[in-house]
Amino acid sequence: MQDQLLDHIPSLDLADFRSGDPERKARFVQQLGEAYQNIGFVALKNHGLNDEQTKQLYTDVQAFFGLPDEAKQRYEKPELAGQRGYISKGKEHAKGRNTGDLKEFYHVGQEVQDEDPIKSEYPDNIWPEELSTFKDTALTTYRTLESAGKDVLRAIALYLHLPENYFDDKVKNGNSILRPIHYFPIEDPDAVPADAVRAAEHGDINLITLLMGASADGLQVKRRDGKWIPITALPDQIVVNVGDMLQRLTNGVLKSTIHRVVNPAREKMNTSRYSIPFFMHPRSEMSLAALEHCVTPDNPKKEADITAGEFLNERLIELGLKKK
Repeated sequence: MQDQLLDHIPSLDLADFRSGDPERKARFVQQLGEAYQNIGFVALKNHGLNDEQTKQLYTDVQAFFGLPDEAKQRYEKPELAGQRGYISKGKEHAKGRNTGDLKEFYHVGQEVQDEDPIKSEYPDNIWPEELSTFKDTALTTYRTLESAGKDVLRAIALYLHLPENYFDDKVKNGNSILRPIHYFPIEDPDAVPADAVRAAEHGDINLITLLMGASADGLQVKRRDGKWIPITALPDQIVVNVGDMLQRLTNGVLKSTIHRVVNPAREKMNTSRYSIPFFMHPRSEMSLAALEHCVTPDNPKKEADITAGEFLNERLIELGLKKK
């Protein structure tokens, strides 16, 4: 396959993979793999979320972030290194930067239902008392996106010539996170650091990210030639991209592409932007050592062996959410 410089991210239909039609399924696998080799992003429809679910979650998310700061901060637990509950404004910064991003967010994590010993690794979720529906809507969304993510990973496995269920046991009760984000209004742009942005350029930590449609423009992805292109998706689509863990596992065959959320025009800095990514993580013990068949004379091994848990810990320190 020839690498291409795309001007937009490809649009795919998860119904093709789930259809039971071998030809539609194979076409989806090929198109997904080629997109992830080229630009690392796709827009995906028929992912399982319906309009009612999406609307309810955004209603709850906007209501939470509309609370006074002192009310929100009751749900912030620094000892959890940002893994559950509220993370306040400016706390997180991109790897290699010290200036905090212009955002606040909330983390909902895995709820282990069976007798899996991994349950002891995860802190309990934190639920805001002010919003009676937040727990149900967040967990419903979590499960829906987790299910879609498992199918995307099955397609990725087939593209990589692995068994279709290669990732199944690795993401069962995985350390995935649903993150409602509020890019808060800036009334006085001169009052924030000159280099402060909504989300500085970064790669995601996890295997894949499934992003529910953002409420305003601003998301951009960096092509290999250095050009930034806007990420746009239709209202019925989510954006699904490769994370650093999957790039590491495939020795760079699949691309974790650098992306960012830029500030709006100065006159629109006083507006809010909301987005809700689902970061799909494996279990902490999963090895991210490069797959043998992804290491070739033309593509020598790039990274040392590491587990998903070790890699996540490294990144939380680099992002300023955890102390060494």
